[in-house]
Amino acid sequence: MFKRIVVMTAVAVMFAGFSHSFARTASIEGAEEVTLIEVGEIAPEFKLFGVDLQYHSINHYRDADAVAVIFHCNHCPISRRNVEKLVELGREYQEKNVQFLIVNPNPVDKVEADGFMQMSERADEKDFPFPYLYDETQQTAYAYGARHTDHVFVLGEAADDGTRKVEFIGPVDNRGNEPEYLADALDALLAGDEIENKDVSAFGCTIKYRTQDERIERFGYDVFGE
Repeated sequence: MFKRIVVMTAVAVMFAGFSHSFARTASIEGAEEVTLIEVGEIAPEFKLFGVDLQYHSINHYRDADAVAVIFHCNHCPISRRNVEKLVELGREYQEKNVQFLIVNPNPVDKVEADGFMQMSERADEKDFPFPYLYDETQQTAYAYGARHTDHVFVLGEAADDGTRKVEFIGPVDNRGNEPEYLADALDALLAGDEIENKDVSAFGCTIKYRTQDERIERFGYDVFGE
């Protein structure tokens, strides 16, 4: 019994020491396997419709020194906890030439509270200083490999061709504690310093991906191309 306790403790310590190590491909609620992109990769471009009734893309903000793509939603307790902080950070870093793009990957047919009208109401209620975009097909979330709300991807300066590399992947913060992953990543990036924690496991509600059958039923074909 003593040996078993010792072994279990050792295993727990080992995993604690590798808290930022996680599988890049995972099954989400048994419906979909998604593969998380990696730090250093080119960020997938997208064109999504926002509650401001305009389309937005990464390239649209080519002059920004950095872009933060944040997968977020209305219903998730983590997103609801983070929303005030995101509004505050969005305003603060807007003055530092950083563009926040908030993307809701949960379609209304999966989560009624995350529908476009509800998004518009939330943006008005909280006075969002950034676009709130609807990923109705979920192709953008899938391209990034996003798994949770909130899941943050910080993109660095645009190259000559307009592409940006992913410089940070992870949560907004450490469950309300230090480190403040998003803010720390942006501060380091803008200062030209190395980001200390650049690949951190996100947490929160799982994104409600449709199954392949649901995608085909919804769009007439599999929009994920599989």
